[in-house]
Amino acid sequence: MYGLIFLILAPIFGKLIQLAVSRRREFLADATSAKFTRNPDSLISALQKISGDPNELQSANKSTAHMYIASPFRDKKIEKSSIWSTHPSLDERVEALRNLK
Repeated sequence: MYGLIFLILAPIFGKLIQLAVSRRREFLADATSAKFTRNPDSLISALQKISGDPNELQSANKSTAHMYIASPFRDKKIEKSSIWSTHPSLDERVEALRNLK
């Protein structure tokens, strides 16, 4: 009985952990690049330019979304990161960089 429950729930929890780690790595990469370059303002500027791009990538799909700097899907109705997103929102990343100063 318990084995069947774990068999059903394990892939769901595994995916949630994978997504959480992916989002956390984005924040750590931003912090490392700001520390390395000693110029978080340039990274903030670059992220704001990326977020202002209205084009959606036609070649992007869900299996490769984690390899992009920002989410390649331009879903404007979602402002904050959801539990199912592979990337934190660019607003959250910019805010985290501003807090590093």
